[in-house]
Amino acid sequence: MSFKVTPDTVIGDILDADMDTAPYFLEIGMHCLGCPASRGESIADACAVHGTDVDALVEQLNKHFEEK
Repeated sequence: MSFKVTPDTVIGDILDADMDTAPYFLEIGMHCLGCPASRGESIADACAVHGTDVDALVEQLNKHFEEK
């Protein structure tokens, strides 16, 4: 599956592309994946709110999609 994640990628787009990515968000404390606000925010915005390293999450997600 070819899906490239950047810090500006919207969380909802990632989940729509592959729901198997949800655990990556849950692991870093983003437990509100079903709420409309979280689905519409970028990874960078969500990481800033949750005090998480955006580059590390982007790397994990891209690795996930590369292995699909």
